[in-house]
Amino acid sequence: MILLTSYESLRIAIAIRSDMAVSLAGTFIYTFYMMHLTAWIKAARLRTLPLAVACMGMGAFLAAFQGFFNLALFVALLSTTVLLQVLSNLANDYGDYIHGADSEHRQGEQRMVQSGLITPSAMKRGIILLAVSSFISGLCLLFLAFPDLGWPFWGFIGLGLLAIWAAINYTAGSNPYGYVGLGDISVFLFFGLLAVCGSYVLFSASWWWASVLPAMSCGFLSTAVLNLNNIRDIDSDALAGKKSVALRLGKANALVYHALLLALAFGAAVVFTLLHYLHWTQFIFLASAPIFFIHWQKVKKEKESKALDPMLKQLALSTLVFVLMMGIPLLFV
Repeated sequence: MILLTSYESLRIAIAIRSDMAVSLAGTFIYTFYMMHLTAWIKAARLRTLPLAVACMGMGAFLAAFQGFFNLALFVALLSTTVLLQVLSNLANDYGDYIHGADSEHRQGEQRMVQSGLITPSAMKRGIILLAVSSFISGLCLLFLAFPDLGWPFWGFIGLGLLAIWAAINYTAGSNPYGYVGLGDISVFLFFGLLAVCGSYVLFSASWWWASVLPAMSCGFLSTAVLNLNNIRDIDSDALAGKKSVALRLGKANALVYHALLLALAFGAAVVFTLLHYLHWTQFIFLASAPIFFIHWQKVKKEKESKALDPMLKQLALSTLVFVLMMGIPLLFV
């Protein structure tokens, strides 16, 4: 009886320890998985998505204003836009690491490759996956927009491949164009003209010259986001040899350039509204001007580069507010 009791006690103790081991192993695996997932979510930089969605959304508002909106096409366009933006963010994380722009001198948010949370080889695989996913999503979008597979279909195939190339080669690749000061013009073209005018063409299968003005507004505001990022990184970019427009201008002139970008965005929007005026509600977007003015005042007064980092998210969200305030009234006039 004593032996049996000892045996039972031993069996229970082993069972308890086995359960504890399994539990600890499960906790370790779950923690590792969550840490890995969190790293990829941070690398995706979700805070940049409102800006990309805003620019695409402006094109959708203009299409709806002209009676060309299509929900299925909008969903496909939104998917492609998000995938391209995340692709750009992953490539930026990888590219700035291999070219030395991400170092202990950088003032922005933590980068995943530089911090060691994602290996360079894993990031390269992620970039390839996002590039392929963006292309497939883009193909689905084009099949919806141009089912007859006419010349616009193939033209947009070329633009899509160019967008993928631009997303990757901004800071990655052997000769990243972002390191020679071409980032601003690239952002103006892709987030402005291509995002807005291109979206309008996808919905309408036609060109509308007036769409260039709202596209310019989005392009100027998107470039302002990049300029703010580059003002924050002036010192670390100088050490890495990344000659951004902000670095070439110097901080004082980069701040003037920043104000000019914000002013031009509103100027283009006002001209568009005057040319297509139907109701006073079309000028509601001007009520967002104080948000941008307050932003400018904060940027101008801030001495610490690191303090500019949260303003990037604020400016991206402000751009989304601007687009909504300009676009929604177009649906009801």
